[in-house]
Amino acid sequence: MATNVLMPQMGESINEGTLTKWHKKVGDKVQREEILFEISTDKVDTEIPSPVSGVLVQVLANEGSVVAVNSVVAVVDESGVGASPSTPAAKPAAAPEPVAAPAPAPAAVASAPLAPSANDAVEESNRAVKSSPLVRKIAAEHNIDLSKVAGSGENGRINKQDLVSYIEAAKSTGSGLVASAAQAAFSAVKTAPGAAIDSTGGQISGTVDGVRVERVPMTQMRKKIAEHMVMSKRTSPHVTSVIEIDLQKIVDLRGKFKDKFESLHGFKLSFMPFFMHAALEGIKAVPIVNASVDGDAILYKKDVNLGIAVALDWGLIVPVIKNSTERSFVGLARELENLASKARNKKLAPDDVKGGTFSISNFGGFGTIIGQPIINQPQVAIMGIGAMVKKPVVVNDAIAIRTTCHVVLSFDHRVIDGSDSGKFLSTVKNTLENWALPVV
Repeated sequence: MATNVLMPQMGESINEGTLTKWHKKVGDKVQREEILFEISTDKVDTEIPSPVSGVLVQVLANEGSVVAVNSVVAVVDESGVGASPSTPAAKPAAAPEPVAAPAPAPAAVASAPLAPSANDAVEESNRAVKSSPLVRKIAAEHNIDLSKVAGSGENGRINKQDLVSYIEAAKSTGSGLVASAAQAAFSAVKTAPGAAIDSTGGQISGTVDGVRVERVPMTQMRKKIAEHMVMSKRTSPHVTSVIEIDLQKIVDLRGKFKDKFESLHGFKLSFMPFFMHAALEGIKAVPIVNASVDGDAILYKKDVNLGIAVALDWGLIVPVIKNSTERSFVGLARELENLASKARNKKLAPDDVKGGTFSISNFGGFGTIIGQPIINQPQVAIMGIGAMVKKPVVVNDAIAIRTTCHVVLSFDHRVIDGSDSGKFLSTVKNTLENWALPVV
């Protein structure tokens, strides 16, 4: 009996994913629930297990392929004899607009050529613009740069009607639809004589403008991060405020109770739960930082779902602690430990990374004193934590050595003002410097 293995639906808003790695090859035996392949979407990287035991007899999507959800990516023969059955055509992802669904993505994605056409350049640029796969498909067919199209959806998302209106307006005025800047950027890269070429035709070493270079394609996660960051800067007018905090009380408290905490709860007490609690107090004082923008309206979120940025060897991901205000200090610490472990081991589920309403980034863990984090759309604010350093400070008119750090708030100036930011950061500072919550 042959069983089709499908590209899973990794979240209600996700229409496609990139198959990043096969753990088995054709002819290999596979057990039910054994990891078969890995995928990457704009929400999460995860490992996909085999739905049945048997022999992998067909692989229908190569590593690097962008595949529509519910498409067949492989066939497993449960009889174990390795027969190669006929396989039905892949099912395309449902289009978000009420029109015919787009054709499934091609089975393989080759390395980008050195001198792509203008259309290829625009397609690559369009991936950074907030839009549906259908909109990007139509844009590719008409050679349209989506960054030139005004979106009427949430956070400037471009829908089909926005694109149709743009096309009609362009036709009436006779204006060009391809950005000359994109063309110039791609045509500027030329293959140097004697450059090394990989098996797919992509340059991996050579010279550009007299400089020796090595060409390495971005990972799928890196591409998604790039797209999201560019979209955020395009969407929100960013402003960053900074405050300095005396953390000596927190340092002493953690030093006193960390061993007892670990023996009671089975994991180490880090500094992050202290900052998480302080951020929750700041949100209570300034609810607007836990909102989002919907057109010309503000959506105040009644639930607080803290997103905590986790740095991985292969990129960055932001797991979300749901209903954070309903958790105790230990509960926050435990869920943080659980999600961070799942992230490092590629075990995060789609629900683990969606629904965030406010984010925290700990760039100080790498020694950075002050940073300006980019807002995680569609949120309107993100708190950043700088490195903890010992320094002389004035305490009761005397100089003392204290552990301090800088905490920043990057915020969307469309809806948050400097006074709101100041009140939020002051609340965070007061909570940490005058800590009164039990930690065990």
